[in-house]
Amino acid sequence: MNLQADPPPQEPVNLVLASTSAYRRTLLERLGIPFRCVAPRFDEGSLPRGGKTPREVAEVLAEGKAASIAVLEPGVTVIGCDQLVAMEGEILGKPGSLERAIDQLQVLSGRTHELITALVVLRGDRTFRHTDVTRLRMRPLTRPEIERYVRHDRPFDCAGSYKLEERGIVLFESIETEDQSAITGLPLIRLTTFLRTIGYAVP
Repeated sequence: MNLQADPPPQEPVNLVLASTSAYRRTLLERLGIPFRCVAPRFDEGSLPRGGKTPREVAEVLAEGKAASIAVLEPGVTVIGCDQLVAMEGEILGKPGSLERAIDQLQVLSGRTHELITALVVLRGDRTFRHTDVTRLRMRPLTRPEIERYVRHDRPFDCAGSYKLEERGIVLFESIETEDQSAITGLPLIRLTTFLRTIGYAVP
């Protein structure tokens, strides 16, 4: 006869990050709350962008990602986030190749641009929104400097063609932000406030 007690049932993980980003996963792990990552069921390409500012685009995308999971899993808390790079009202996408990364950095060289990070948290009929706007000024760069950097960090999947968490930090003169974690993709300071309001124990 097996007298070993059955293991206690596991509580469902009711916090969902609507993202497959390894950067955002690592950031959220810092809060110490169990969560799941689920790919959003949201077609970003279907969003009409005409007439929208870069900030508005990021905010709509973040909410669309969160809502696409919340409608499938009512009762859970869903975190949606979107980040984009903008300069003078124009959105800079992910370069995808070495030459396009070099071209983007030549455009940004010696100028100030914005890193816009939109956050949306959905729980039932409650919606929490926050947008962090970081202003970054890149120092003047020569083409050889840009080429050396791009070959080292290979930032082909990063809007703006740089990785601040790696060698990309050397490209900048100044960075103005309210929350350093927003630069990597998830503003933890405001997210913590939202989660505490909902009832999560942080810390």
